[in-house]
Formats: sequence, C-alpha cells, structure tokens
Amino acid sequence: MSNAIEVDDVTKVFRLYSEKFSSLKERVIHGGKNPFQEFYALKNVSLEIQEGTSVGLLGHNGSGKSTLLKTIAGIIQPNSGEIRVKGRVSAMLEVGAGFHPELSGRDNIFLSATLLGLPVKEVKSRFDEIVEFSELGQFIDNQVKYYSSGMYARLGFAVAVNVDPDVLLVDEVLAVGDENFQRKCVERIKSFQKDGRTIVFVSHSPDLVRAICDFAYVLDHGNLIGEGSPAVAIADLRDSLSRNKGHVGGAIIGDAAAEGDPGVVLPADEPIVITSVKAVVEGKQTGDSTRIAPHDPLKIVVAYAAKREVSGANLTLSIIAPNSESVFTANSLDLKTDPFDIDSDGVFELYFDSVPLLDGVYGIAVTINDSTRVPLAWAEEKIGFQVVNPSLVSGLVALEFRVISK
Repeated sequence: MSNAIEVDDVTKVFRLYSEKFSSLKERVIHGGKNPFQEFYALKNVSLEIQEGTSVGLLGHNGSGKSTLLKTIAGIIQPNSGEIRVKGRVSAMLEVGAGFHPELSGRDNIFLSATLLGLPVKEVKSRFDEIVEFSELGQFIDNQVKYYSSGMYARLGFAVAVNVDPDVLLVDEVLAVGDENFQRKCVERIKSFQKDGRTIVFVSHSPDLVRAICDFAYVLDHGNLIGEGSPAVAIADLRDSLSRNKGHVGGAIIGDAAAEGDPGVVLPADEPIVITSVKAVVEGKQTGDSTRIAPHDPLKIVVAYAAKREVSGANLTLSIIAPNSESVFTANSLDLKTDPFDIDSDGVFELYFDSVPLLDGVYGIAVTINDSTRVPLAWAEEKIGFQVVNPSLVSGLVALEFRVISK
C-alpha cells in the first residue's frame, strides 16, 4: 500500500512580537525592526500515512497539531522539510474557515467548493445534498455573518465532505455542533473509511480517536513523541500531559496534603508520616511500570515513618478517577482485615487481583487511622497508575456481557 501523505523532517517557525512599532519615530529609532522571539511550532517532524487509513493527531493545546494539519493542507508552508500529498485534499480546519461573512450560505458553498477544486457544474449537482447535510435549508440565503458557530460548522463540514476528497483533514470541529450533527459527521467519516479514503483527524477526545482511527501520532511542543495504535498513543498523550503539569513523582504528604483535602484533619503531633504511595505493576519494564490493561492485577505500596507506637491502626484507600471523583473507597477493617500495631518504620502492600477500570489516569489516596478510625496520616499520589484500554469499548468501568439471540 502506497503513502497518501509523507511528512519529511518538517520544521515550522513563527515570530512572536512582544511589541510593534507603528510611528515613524519608533521605526527610525529601532532601525525599522520590531523585536521578536522565534516559536517552533514543529520541530523536524517526520511521519507517513498510508492510503485508506484513518490517523489521529493527539497533543495538548499548542503542541503543533493544527499547524501540522495546515502544512499538510498547504495553507501554510514549512520553513524546512518537505510534504507530499497524493490526491485531492479537503480540509475542515476551523469553524467557517474560508467563508466570506458578507456572502450568503449559498454563495459560500460555491466559493468554498470551487476553492477545494470542484467544478461549478459539480457544485450545482451536489448543492441540494450539501444543504440537506448542513440542515440549513431556511437559512441558506442569509449572510453567514449572522450564523452561529454551530451553523458555521455544519455548513463547513457539509462542503468539505461533499467535494469527493481523496484525503480529508478534520481539526476539532465536531465538538461545535449538537449531538445529532456530531453523529452524522462520524457516520459520514465511517462511510469514507469504507470507500478507502484517507482521513487525518485532530481531536482532544480519546474515545473519538479510538472509535475512528487506525493509528495515531502524539505531538508535544512541536515534537513527535509517540505513535502507535490509538490505545498506545492515548497512553503516551496522558504521560505527556502529566509531565507538562508537573505531577510526576512524589506523594502529596503531611500538612500540604491535608490542605488539599479539607475532609482530612491530622493531629498536630503526627505520630505517623506517609513517605510515599506507589502503584507497582509486577512483570512490567520500568518505563511502563504504572500502565495496566483493564482487569490486570495491581499492587499499591505505602511506605511510612513512625514517630511513636500506634495500636489498632487501619488503612483507608481511595482510587480517584480522572474527573477527581472517587471510584472506590474502602477501609481495611470493612474488608475483614485485622488491625495493625505499628512500632517502627514500615510498608503496607495492598493487592488488587483485578482492576475493572477503563481508560484514564487514576490517583491514589491513602489514610492511616487509629483504632477509632481517626486519621493519623494522609497522602495522595495524583498520578497513581494509568489504565490503557486496547479494545473499542469506552466509559469508566470494564464490564463484560454476553448476548443471547432467541
């Protein structure tokens, strides 16, 4: 199978101006030059996309996804490197990109479709289909400057998918329309896939990338940092987001932890201090030690330092979902575990034979309590472990079911 798109060592640099001199005096004083900084939106990016495949581009805001898509579309030119695209390209990069606000929706259909390479005769033959897809029948002769953002998106996508492209570029515009429109767009994309067309798709929705894409690339500050199946790429993306937020490594311990959770009130003398909370996936390489698949086993290691003896100690463990809500909280006594007597530094090991969770980065919060369940020490690891879902199912909990036809 040949490549539809080849990106070879592409770099794109923008100039960021802190100030611009507009008066003649300022220009003379500064020699006609405005001070600027160079911003590398893409840094030596190379990738290949085969014909008939659907590929996702993932990354945080400002990672270079949209810039890469615009270079592939030919809207902007790279400073260095080369891009080769085979076939007609149709791009839906921004809401209403290319529309003239003073023209009607009807006129903008002809304008946009013609710019995308469709002859006027072909536009006329497909006009009714474009209007029907956009659901803008009664508004099609209104000026688009009066359109809502959702109407812009519907019209723009309707044009983009009806010009018979070989390569379709879509940049996070599906989030603008309502649920019915989004569903219609996904159905049209899937029909393109059946026709063997090439699709490059930018989205912040992991579930949408998983459902649509065969492969995905991950960008971070203009660098290509990951590639693979959607499940692998989504895991790389979450690792990147964790690094950018500075959450990697180290539990939140002691007073700072208590301030983060007003529900935890620790004694002033703190007889015990939790020194670390760590999720361990046994048998995994160090680089992937906190990644598991749904239903994999998991061990959580809680290390503590004892300042004085504590009798009848017990643990409360919480698993925190990506939306910061608890998906599981339990006390060791409720699980019929005998209380512990602590007289020196030590370690608790907690075992899950199976973790029935789906995609996401999950936090771990642990409290060591006295015999009356009064908290003595509390700590949280915000990036406890990551569940990488290799299947197409989505949601929060990994459930299994059978279908019986009668």
